[in-house]
Amino acid sequence: MAYNLQSLITILQQILNPDNKRWIVDHKRPQMESLLEKASSLKHIFYNSSSVSGPMTESLLSQIRDATHKAEDIIESRMVDQRLSKPRAQSCIISPPDLHEVIGELDSAMDKLQRIVEHGSDEMRNSSFPDAVSSTPDPTSKNTVVGLDEDLIQLKDRLTGLESKLQVIPIVGMGGIGKTTLARNLYNDPLVVSHFDTCAWTVISQDYNVRAILLGILCCIVGKLTDQMLQQKNSQLAVTLHKSLTGKRYLIVLDDMWSTKAWDDVKMFFPDNSNRSRVMLTTRELDVANYVDSSRTYHRMHLLNNLESWNLLHQKVFGKDDCPPELEKIGRRIASYCGGLPLAIHVIGGLLSEGRRDLWEHVASDVKAAIAEKDKQFSNILSLSYNYLPYHLKPCFLYMGAFPEDHEILASKLIRIWVAEGFLKSNGDKSLEEIAEENLKALADRNLLMVRQRKSNGKAKSYSIHDLLRDLCVKKAGDDNFLHLKNRQVHNVPEGSFYLPRRVSVHPSYRMRDLYGSVEFMSLVRSFLCIGLASRAILSPVFFALRLLRVLDVWDIKFHQFPIEIVELVNLRYLAFSCNSELPSEISKLWNLQTLIFRPSSWSSNLPSEIWEMPELRHIKLRNSHIFVEGEYRIAFIQDKLQTISTTDLNGLIRRNILGSIPNIKNLGIWSLQPPSVVDLSHLHKLETLKFSSFDLFGNRFLSEVIFPSSIIKLTLSSCTLTWGFIKTIGSLPNLQVLKMRICHFKTPEMQPSDQEWEPTEGEFSSLQFLLLEKLNLVQWRANETHFPRLRHLVIRECSALEEIPRAIGEIPTLEIIELDESNASVVASARQIQEEQREYGNDGLEVRIC
Repeated sequence: MAYNLQSLITILQQILNPDNKRWIVDHKRPQMESLLEKASSLKHIFYNSSSVSGPMTESLLSQIRDATHKAEDIIESRMVDQRLSKPRAQSCIISPPDLHEVIGELDSAMDKLQRIVEHGSDEMRNSSFPDAVSSTPDPTSKNTVVGLDEDLIQLKDRLTGLESKLQVIPIVGMGGIGKTTLARNLYNDPLVVSHFDTCAWTVISQDYNVRAILLGILCCIVGKLTDQMLQQKNSQLAVTLHKSLTGKRYLIVLDDMWSTKAWDDVKMFFPDNSNRSRVMLTTRELDVANYVDSSRTYHRMHLLNNLESWNLLHQKVFGKDDCPPELEKIGRRIASYCGGLPLAIHVIGGLLSEGRRDLWEHVASDVKAAIAEKDKQFSNILSLSYNYLPYHLKPCFLYMGAFPEDHEILASKLIRIWVAEGFLKSNGDKSLEEIAEENLKALADRNLLMVRQRKSNGKAKSYSIHDLLRDLCVKKAGDDNFLHLKNRQVHNVPEGSFYLPRRVSVHPSYRMRDLYGSVEFMSLVRSFLCIGLASRAILSPVFFALRLLRVLDVWDIKFHQFPIEIVELVNLRYLAFSCNSELPSEISKLWNLQTLIFRPSSWSSNLPSEIWEMPELRHIKLRNSHIFVEGEYRIAFIQDKLQTISTTDLNGLIRRNILGSIPNIKNLGIWSLQPPSVVDLSHLHKLETLKFSSFDLFGNRFLSEVIFPSSIIKLTLSSCTLTWGFIKTIGSLPNLQVLKMRICHFKTPEMQPSDQEWEPTEGEFSSLQFLLLEKLNLVQWRANETHFPRLRHLVIRECSALEEIPRAIGEIPTLEIIELDESNASVVASARQIQEEQREYGNDGLEVRIC
């Protein structure tokens, strides 16, 4: 589809960049420049037009997709051939076959697309929507409500509260979660109805029309619309509505709002009469909720738990009657398979209304298939969220289909894969990783992804996707020839199609030997992921077929030796794997590689010196291991793209001046058996996250003088011997938000009695929000709100010698959580005392967690 254009644009921009020294473009440059111009123009139209939709457009999208894929295949095949023929060359000549046919197809698509856009614009201008009111659903219809008691209480209080100013109350949640049901029950509540002089309900929807909204609200307020009203222009209707609401205490419900523009188009209709009027709206979009009333908190709906799901299914099927005992166990299982989504439970409840045991058992065997078979509208409701996504977010969402149900997906993994795939448009102000992180947040804000874990700085660490949304994702990915799932339960290849997959994801239920039969169809694959496979499968035949591969994730397969076939995959950008041997020097043949994630069998591993000859590297991570920097390194150029290096030998980095060759590093892990007396990191102006560890915990070498850059945001210290002077240095870092100290030993050269007493000076840790103290020899800690003025989260674990938490810590206005284990009773008691004191002062927001 149209989102494929960005990947082609990324490739062409890389080749045609005037600063590029790796590719020499021959006489075919004009053709490639023309192709880039066509692709960029098409993308601009799609990304900036609101009238590109309909069956004709779907056919056109397929034409663009196929032409784009063909162009990518032609160009990247030639690039791979050239690179393999000259593996040691610093540059290669690129001369693709004739591109006239592809350019012609995109030209044809451009003409059709422009006609569609012009025709769509004319339709929008000429349409008056005279009967738009008839599309507004009846807000008085009833729906079964379960699990919303607390929501109803909270929102009823806000609707009937004493604040006189007009309030806007957004209700946010994913499609099918019950936003409209909740709003409808509030709208019909006798207390709410009696509180307002007049109430009105209208549906906004994606393709809203201002006239329809005006007429819909007026119809609720005045009853039957007069002929005079129907003849009025929009501006006159707006005045009529405004006058009808002036002086009255009103409730307006705007159901299913999708954009901030829709709110901007209607908000002037609603006067602030300072009489406790309210506007309530429902939306799937978090940015809409924040936009319409940024001064207040939106109301976010949550999925039902298993008990609530069963209660809702029970009411839907049996009402007030009892469920037959022989069906209850099956029914509870069916309810749990609906994933807490009320819409799914309503659909399945209608299917189970017959009460036959054989039918219930059949449904329980595949609940999702039963829902899809029963109600096509259910799929359409979920599909709205995907259809309304901006084009640049669609490939990011579809990639979620590569992961199994209930799978927890690291944000860092998704970000690096998306960068490798070329989905993202470069931005001079932000890195590709930052753009990818924004895309992830945007998907979560649209309730298409759920945050599973958060980092200590509050950012999302991992995500998951609701099972029913994942099914939608898998189906759309199959229809678009985006992703082929190798799974015994799922076959998402369109029927009757000749299928050359672009991406393949293999799940645990799939037998690897079955994969070899389809190797011949994998010549165009760009991503190959094996997820949850613990086997030591031999993938050599597959590797030979994946010649155009960009992403290879075989992390869950344990190889005895490094598969040397991998170094022939010269188009590779992302590589994650595990192996009993070390990296070979031939790894440098992967000159496009951006991300290298490697899990060796031993606790330490030598990186070959050739690793520093790879100009595109952005992230080097060794899991559960430390990198030794040995040998004679000849660093020929500055690694200005490198952002991440996992735990690496500090002494080796300093001896070979590698620190001087990575000026843009953001995340650095360093360790040392014997830390040098001075560690100078001041020139690393973009360094944000630093992890330092040492195995000389009780030795004579102190981590005493480190010259930090002011950019440090997160600092982790493990197994280190620290001086109090060093702690003062840390405390003075202006941007430090997260500090973690694990298994650290406080000590001074003079061996003073105060070695185990920590008393910061005023003004230290001015930006710190998260503090972890774990397994420290700390005895006394004196502090107050002047030392940690922005602290939000304090964690103390296994500090057995610590006498108590400073009482004044509770006076920090931003403190929300004190998290402890049970290893030190006096520390737990002091935390409880702090919490009680704060409650006496009226601060009920401080939470004490005992884990």
